[in-house]
Amino acid sequence: MKIGFIGLGNMGAPMAANLAKAGHDVTGFDTAGVSVDGVTPATSAVEAVTGADVVITMLPNGAILRAVASEVIPAMSAGAALVDCSTVDVDSARAVADEAEAAGLLAVDAPVSGGTGGATAGTLTFMAGGSDAAFAKAEPLFDIMGQKAVHCGAAGAGQAAKICNNMILGVTMIATCEAFALADKLGLDRQKMFDVVSTSSGYSWTMNAYCPAPGVGPQSPADNGYKPGFAAELMLKDLRLSQQAAESADADTPMGKVAAELYAQFVEGEDGKGMDFSAMLPRFEKRGRG
Repeated sequence: MKIGFIGLGNMGAPMAANLAKAGHDVTGFDTAGVSVDGVTPATSAVEAVTGADVVITMLPNGAILRAVASEVIPAMSAGAALVDCSTVDVDSARAVADEAEAAGLLAVDAPVSGGTGGATAGTLTFMAGGSDAAFAKAEPLFDIMGQKAVHCGAAGAGQAAKICNNMILGVTMIATCEAFALADKLGLDRQKMFDVVSTSSGYSWTMNAYCPAPGVGPQSPADNGYKPGFAAELMLKDLRLSQQAAESADADTPMGKVAAELYAQFVEGEDGKGMDFSAMLPRFEKRGRG
């Protein structure tokens, strides 16, 4: 396939490289002018998409996605697919899909889970929204860039799934960190707490697979000075998207709201920026009831 790839950052670059490695003809564009092994550089987004069978975007937010889509959709070939792998608001995803479909294109919103490690290893999970035909066109590429792709429904469903998943993740991480900080103050050994909770009704991905306590459970960013596997500011972005979606859909999400407020305080008012989202544990360790 001839693929145009727009957005060659920490996630996009390894994804594009994996497509090129698999034998696809990939032309890439990024405003930072980065070079990626096997990817032909373009001088503009329009140049990157011209003649492409599939265009993949990996961009920072909905406003940038809308701007890029408006620029490239008129330059794309009829019947081509626009596959957006960014994590953005549901309304932007649906607006871009409508614009693409009106121009005779296929459209998929397909945010990812798995972080930069998954992007490099080709083990991402894609949660996709769009028509059956659009998903079918993108699926062989998902198989190269990831290990699983779930067709969640119509346009916007991929973003909805990602936002709901990450709202659970943010809330659960806070609860896990709070519990460890409480255990410390109650004189309960962290390893003993892990041994109980990880095999009891409190078990969760944040406890069992990504434990925020150093030296407890499997290797995680906590064992590496909380250098980010998933940065706190990215969790904040996703939690804010969850609250934007909740407002738009008139959904009551009090725990999601509090999680967004706590991560905002951690990232913007404390020392959380540039730390892993599990660094909430040392934050709670230092705090009293006040």
